[in-house]
Amino acid sequence: MTATHTPHPDVRHDWTRDEVEALINLPFPELMYRAQTLHRRYFDPTKVQISTLLSIKTGGCPEDCAYCPQSALHEKSVKAERLMAVESVMKEARAAKKAGAGRFCMGAAWRTPKDHDLDTVCEMIEGVKSLGLETCVTLGMLDAQQTERLKTAGLDYYNHNLDTSEEFYGSIISTRTYQQRLDTLSNVRDAGINVCCGGIVGMGEDLSDRAGLLMTLANLPKHPESVPINLLVRVEGTPLGEAEAVDPITFVRIIATARIMMPESHVRLAAGRENMTDEAHALCFLAGANSIFCGEKLLTTPNPAEHRDRQLLSALGMSPMVQSEAEMGTMRPAVTEEAVCEMAAS
Repeated sequence: MTATHTPHPDVRHDWTRDEVEALINLPFPELMYRAQTLHRRYFDPTKVQISTLLSIKTGGCPEDCAYCPQSALHEKSVKAERLMAVESVMKEARAAKKAGAGRFCMGAAWRTPKDHDLDTVCEMIEGVKSLGLETCVTLGMLDAQQTERLKTAGLDYYNHNLDTSEEFYGSIISTRTYQQRLDTLSNVRDAGINVCCGGIVGMGEDLSDRAGLLMTLANLPKHPESVPINLLVRVEGTPLGEAEAVDPITFVRIIATARIMMPESHVRLAAGRENMTDEAHALCFLAGANSIFCGEKLLTTPNPAEHRDRQLLSALGMSPMVQSEAEMGTMRPAVTEEAVCEMAAS
């Protein structure tokens, strides 16, 4: 019999922006302490969930996301390619599993998938599932019928990032509204598919925008099972190619705050790791990050080589999660009433 999951008192959906800003601005030792306390309450802090991300359809996207080189509207967009063949994707999935990945993620540069393309993606999902890997796709906007088709194919996770706060969103994207993103997340959740949703730090947003993004994520009816926090990869030829870099401590503060606000979720270090030092990675893990993408490329941007990740995790005494450990909440120890009250009062 499967146990019914009941949220703990420290799982909230009523955050205010002022509260979130106050968390981000806590003295760094205090912020890290609170994040690490909650991380240990829900997960083994020495384990990291490993995913691999493959671009199954690159370039030619009609959206104008200011950070993305796959947009056909930017000065130096990547070359548009056709949807990969199923067997080519399976070859990559087998290699990912051999390298230790537990989840295989597939991304397509679409505004929304066409029916015949969705047929092919569903075949990919079924094939990857047959290898014993979790599946995740990001395909753009989805309606209720499309999410039902993906669920029937066996999809485990759907990625659809909010990117930033609702207030700052219009400065980054004009071809899709914030509400359309929320509607897709609702369709995914209604279909019974796990949600992977996060955002990007370093696009020119301010503290209020970063707080607004985390507030929106944490105030969803159910927290995303995976929360990818991306550090902007500045790509020449995109509108954000010359954006100001974000210092590592500022980025770690966002990781820690996400862990405190969404304690049951896997908080993932996503894009931008290639330019992060080992010390910055270590701080992110201490702040509660417990998921990374493994492989030399994330869609079209660089990612640390597999051997570097292995060396880093070994040096830190950390190791990849196995499938059973990756299930949300399985590492939760008993929590005393005093501890819950202490955290709530903080």
